Amino acid sequence: MRALFMLLALVAVITSGASPAAAQQPVPAKAPAAAKAPAAAKAPAAARSAKPAATATAPVNINTATKAQLESLPGVGPKAAGRILEYRQKNGSFKKIEDLMNVKGIGEKSFLKLKPLLTVTEKAAPSGVSDR
Repeated sequence: MRALFMLLALVAVITSGASPAAAQQPVPAKAPAAAKAPAAAKAPAAARSAKPAATATAPVNINTATKAQLESLPGVGPKAAGRILEYRQKNGSFKKIEDLMNVKGIGEKSFLKLKPLLTVTEKAAPSGVSDR
């Protein structure tokens, strides 16, 4: 009986406390959210302009890309970029862009987002080295 009384009291507090608060919150909540929205919208735009992103006209070559260039790709942060560079160093050049899925943390879903932004060409041979 005591547990039932406590449960009813809890439900009464929740329902009575939620209604007035819900009625009062939308007015103050909208004003700060509206004030913050333009600033929040500007921050990502500034971040995008400071960080050159790969585009369809300038895809990133995963065999020659620097860590910063890899980080410019959507969903690729510093750790993933480091793993890509480490994989490239240990295994040599990527033969095809699908080989990127062999890197830990790059699954099919991530790869499909990146695929249009990537290219693979062999690294240029250092000057003075022949193909013999």
